[in-house]
Amino acid sequence: MPVVRQCWLAGVCRATVYAQQQTKSVDEMDLLYRRLIDEEYTRHPFYGSRKMVIFLRASGHVVNRKRVQRLMREMGLAAMAPGPKTSRPCPGHKVYPYLLRGVPVVRPNHVWSTDITYIPLERGFAYLVAIIDWYSRRVLSWRISNTMEAGFCVDCLEDALRHHGRPAIFNSDQGAQFTSDAFTSVLKRENITISMDGRGRAFDNIFVERLWRTVKHEDVYLKRYASMGELHIGLGEYFTFYNGERPHQSLSFKTPDVVYRTATGGGAQIVDKYPREPVESPVPLRSTGDSTGSPPHPTSPEQRRVAAIESKCTA
Repeated sequence: MPVVRQCWLAGVCRATVYAQQQTKSVDEMDLLYRRLIDEEYTRHPFYGSRKMVIFLRASGHVVNRKRVQRLMREMGLAAMAPGPKTSRPCPGHKVYPYLLRGVPVVRPNHVWSTDITYIPLERGFAYLVAIIDWYSRRVLSWRISNTMEAGFCVDCLEDALRHHGRPAIFNSDQGAQFTSDAFTSVLKRENITISMDGRGRAFDNIFVERLWRTVKHEDVYLKRYASMGELHIGLGEYFTFYNGERPHQSLSFKTPDVVYRTATGGGAQIVDKYPREPVESPVPLRSTGDSTGSPPHPTSPEQRRVAAIESKCTA
């Protein structure tokens, strides 16, 4: 029966009926390239699409830059360097200033931060979000998802607040998930100060970046998870080990659980290499005057005329 006749019998408009989309088949080469790109990006996070193309070609893969750009965009990866309009938030979302440069973190729940990373699977991929306490490096909450929607980030935040109280400052990047009203409204509800990384400054959130490197090299790349179910079980076991058994050099080889519980032995600080305080010039500037009593620089036409006459008389 024609579609028009079906719509007439059902009493619906023809324009509202569309052909059912077929499920896209998984491109095996895309999965391979995703895995290679993710591994290389973890080793060299400053690699952009150009260097990633060179790396893949050196590994024996014929691939163009457009394909690599698409894959990196879908994976949420970008080189850790300033670039034109990178890490751009969703239009209309408010972006907050970065508040942690030069601020010492001296207690648990002083500063929390979050980020999202790409996790390769045997046939597909997933995204992992985690919230970490800066003082103790403890992973407070984590979630996985097969989409980049804000929902799983909000769920992760709510879980951390429910089980660990609330921090004084919460830091994230400028991704659309973290600038969304759904996410920031939870922070505002709890009266938490919001901080966001500066554009092109990936090291503002360096503690989460180090966590991703550790998780991938010590767990994900070794186990090669095949499905979301396996990934969820495996990450649960790893984060339990990471918090409770794995010694951390930056914590004097204590575990994050011990440092978080005792509030001793931790700490963090993003060094401010470029302080904004004005520096007094060692040479007095004519425009600002001279404390030694030298005459001021003539500004009006009459003053300049008198100065020129005096200089001729002196000569």
